[in-house]
Amino acid sequence: MTAPVTVRFAPSPTGRLHVGNACAALFNWLFAKKSGGRFMLRLDDTDDERSTAEFAAAIEEDLAWLGLRHDLFARQSERLADYEAAAEKLKAAGRLYPAYESAMELDRKRKRQMARGLPPVYDRAALKLTEEDRARLEAEGRKPHWRFRLDQVHTAFDDLIRGHVEVDGASLSDPVLIREDGRFLYTLPSVVDDIDFAVTHVVRGSDHITNTGVQVQLIRALGAEPPAYAHYALLNGPDGKPLSKREDAERFSLHALRDAGYEPMALNALLARLGMHDAGEPCMPLAALAEAFDIARLGRSDIRFDPADLARVNAACLHQMSYADARPRLAALGCDLGEEFWNAVRPNLALFAEAADWARIVEGPVAPVIDDPAFAQAAAAALPPEPWDEATWALWTDAVKAATGAKGKALFMPLRLALTGRPHGPELKNLLPLIGRTRAGARLCGLTD
Repeated sequence: MTAPVTVRFAPSPTGRLHVGNACAALFNWLFAKKSGGRFMLRLDDTDDERSTAEFAAAIEEDLAWLGLRHDLFARQSERLADYEAAAEKLKAAGRLYPAYESAMELDRKRKRQMARGLPPVYDRAALKLTEEDRARLEAEGRKPHWRFRLDQVHTAFDDLIRGHVEVDGASLSDPVLIREDGRFLYTLPSVVDDIDFAVTHVVRGSDHITNTGVQVQLIRALGAEPPAYAHYALLNGPDGKPLSKREDAERFSLHALRDAGYEPMALNALLARLGMHDAGEPCMPLAALAEAFDIARLGRSDIRFDPADLARVNAACLHQMSYADARPRLAALGCDLGEEFWNAVRPNLALFAEAADWARIVEGPVAPVIDDPAFAQAAAAALPPEPWDEATWALWTDAVKAATGAKGKALFMPLRLALTGRPHGPELKNLLPLIGRTRAGARLCGLTD
């Protein structure tokens, strides 16, 4: 029986998720759902100095906001015994060896190599140490870090996006898997988890291609076969430069975007379109995005995230939102004035919260703007009797035009300013029946209702 497609999103709870993380989570989720598979959330929290429970909770909150619910969940901090067992297996096989150089000594080695025009690759000096050498170094108080001995060959894999890829093991330093203090670095726990949770596909950014060459070797050294890999292009900022972890992480954090009022559907739709270089429908729900998702279409060229694009997609999502979807949110804002109100204001919304502003304009109080009191009085006198509907605006403005001689902007702008206090907004043929004759008359008389 074929194993179900299983992918994982594996953030470290050392900070807030940002749009780059959202890309990774979204692409994995869409691929899993398109394939009828499983999406795993794995918290890579072995860095106990920087990982916090608050950041872990924030990650789950951000993913829930995006609608990316996980089918499997794990914390690496709860699986340390599994990583220890894997490390012992590698040691017994001679693939994990102790090295005693300090960070300062390694830095000096790298600088000497670079000065000679050589690549700064670890020279494997630790492999030449005898048992007596190691005993002497440890007697001096040195504790080893542990390196994985790479086979110095070309490691090949078929990338679902990039095709055939080879990584030259001879050009890489043997990676450190365990620090001097016994803590695991990223690589070994990640590989062990991929094996133990039967991850079938690893979908991640192109900055991990070299890591993949290392991890393929490590997986095979542990007696397993690697999953399939797909490396998509990295997300850049609006200036075309890679997002800065320091400068852009908070600016483009999901927390900041949520607080700014953006719709999760808008962010999902934009990132999916950018990833697949698709100029199709601007706003689609997750189920439709999953149906349209094709991992092979995730391009190799840069993905550029611009908040201006998000704003445009956000508005498009609001403009097509049904009243049924909007109603509970309108109620939460205290501005559910019914379906006619929502249909009237949604074409002018950039952010959902702006609906509350238009509800206040409908119900008042509004400070009317009146530059020509005589015109406003004539308009008030021409107000037709209720009931009002969409045809009322045209009937009324025709009457005002006949009474005053005003036309075009000189007719419509003074009426808009008097009725709403604003020069722009929803079509008044839709807004006027909601305002009603009593409030309209008061505003045309200059009264703050």
